[in-house]
Amino acid sequence: MTGSAASRSLLPLPRSVAAGQGTVALHDGSRMHVAPQLRPAARAWARDAAEAHGVDLVLTDEVDAPVVLEIDPVLPAGGYTLTTRRTGTRVRIGAGDLAGAFAAVQTLRQLAGPDGFRRGPVRNAGRIELPVIQVEDAPRFAWRGILLDVARHFLPKADVLRFIDLAAAHHLNVLHLHLTDDQGWRVEIDAFPRLTEVGSWRPTTQVGSWRFPNLDGRPHGGFYTKDDLREIVAYARARGVEVMPEIDVPGHVEAAIAAYPELGVSKKPHQVRTTWGISTQVLDPSEASLDFFRTVVDELVEVFDGPWFGIGGDEVPPHLWLDAPHVVAQAEALGLGSVAELHGWFLGRLAEHVLARGRRPVVWDEGVTEHLPQQAIVTSWRGFAAGVRATQAGHDVVMAPEQVVYLDHRASEREDEPVPVGFARTLEDVYAFEPLPDDVLARTGPVGPGRVLGVQACLWSEYLHDARRRDYAAFPRLAAFAEVAWSPATDRSLGSAAQDEFRARLVDAHLPRLAAAGVEHRPLDGPLPWQQLPGLPGWPIDLAATLAAAGPEGHVGGWHEGNEHGDAGLAAAPADGTPE
Repeated sequence: MTGSAASRSLLPLPRSVAAGQGTVALHDGSRMHVAPQLRPAARAWARDAAEAHGVDLVLTDEVDAPVVLEIDPVLPAGGYTLTTRRTGTRVRIGAGDLAGAFAAVQTLRQLAGPDGFRRGPVRNAGRIELPVIQVEDAPRFAWRGILLDVARHFLPKADVLRFIDLAAAHHLNVLHLHLTDDQGWRVEIDAFPRLTEVGSWRPTTQVGSWRFPNLDGRPHGGFYTKDDLREIVAYARARGVEVMPEIDVPGHVEAAIAAYPELGVSKKPHQVRTTWGISTQVLDPSEASLDFFRTVVDELVEVFDGPWFGIGGDEVPPHLWLDAPHVVAQAEALGLGSVAELHGWFLGRLAEHVLARGRRPVVWDEGVTEHLPQQAIVTSWRGFAAGVRATQAGHDVVMAPEQVVYLDHRASEREDEPVPVGFARTLEDVYAFEPLPDDVLARTGPVGPGRVLGVQACLWSEYLHDARRRDYAAFPRLAAFAEVAWSPATDRSLGSAAQDEFRARLVDAHLPRLAAAGVEHRPLDGPLPWQQLPGLPGWPIDLAATLAAAGPEGHVGGWHEGNEHGDAGLAAAPADGTPE
């Protein structure tokens, strides 16, 4: 690949690319001088070079080595410069920090062409060929996240590791691992073994939209040991990705209640949920429940040693609380204005415990109440305005609006989309994502004093039963999202020049990389025959009508509004907590 072609191939698009003439070759045994703090990034590139090209890069103390990775204190956090030349030091990376070095070596991997994404050399073994080029780059947002739901459908560890590789290849740096929900508990807890003995599997699973009573009759289950999760954390960090666990409370807890019925309001036997939608089965918001989940947090902060810990807080219908005299009495004794305020009270108390264990709690936007510590980070999923309001309340925010970046929603209006649920969010729609639209700010006022840390896409797995389905839903839309998260702000609206340029780069350069990596992405002109799932009903939702009904705040989700992640459970779940 010539320098000129390379300058039109990189994704996400760097801040600046200057193409030169000719190519640069690195051979097996090429020496590499690396600043000590950048060695994890150098090891990541060395692994990829050995696998894809059969080239062993050798660390050396020689400062005039053919490859140099050095700290450049002038560069911003996450920033880097990358220069290749035909004489002297052939590859020189200057990085503001380790994050910048990780981004730089992923750029090198792209510059080597699609073969850089293979696990074994297919041609020119023992040689890496790079274009003569100069790149200057830095991220737009510090938090560039992807949520991976392994609770609804369990994803084996090897597939999680593979997904981490793909996230890192797109300069994404946060993996939000959704570990628990109504349909499954996926992490072992020593103090409470029934969470995995009972809560990690279900006897059958709904197929298609929750609005149709189709069950597959097959048991589904799985969970990660603590060592599995330690491995996932270490594997991700070695590729510049931080893993954030999420234990969702006080709603989305039927699997936990099935294992320990005393956590529920009725205290009656229960079962792991087999259908989708939102359940009325929420935790009894008692001190005993709080102590239970404090213990869960205490065990997991020893496994997940990153800066954040997710505790959920979304979609908590108070129906059972309202009908339980002991819960009503608890709300009165606490001096709360209503029983529904127990949601915020419970979440706030658990958030305080997370803070005491040295982590910042992360909650969904329904969790913003007077009880929530200001240090908590808010993920704004129900729309844009909720995120701005959270910053105005002093919280740092990650923007993840369902109407744009929920990648489990259908990718087009075509009838042959597999399980076509939710809003039609095309590749172009995702690329047009602007985290802080002017029309929203005109209604809400400016951001602050909290900060917008960044953006996150979400890959919920009700309808994504394995890695192949996740590939189809995520790619290439996740590539579009990654460019929004990393590259400088510009006009990416539908019909813009940026849209055309991105599509050309995607088709000419990036789809071949995904193919080489074995990603079964959705073709741009629609699903292949084996990617379709005929006979499994979806439930398409009209975005314009939903936004009109949502009003000026733009809250498109939640149990009280109803959507594909909406209020099915309010009709489907029995109010007394008995098995369905």
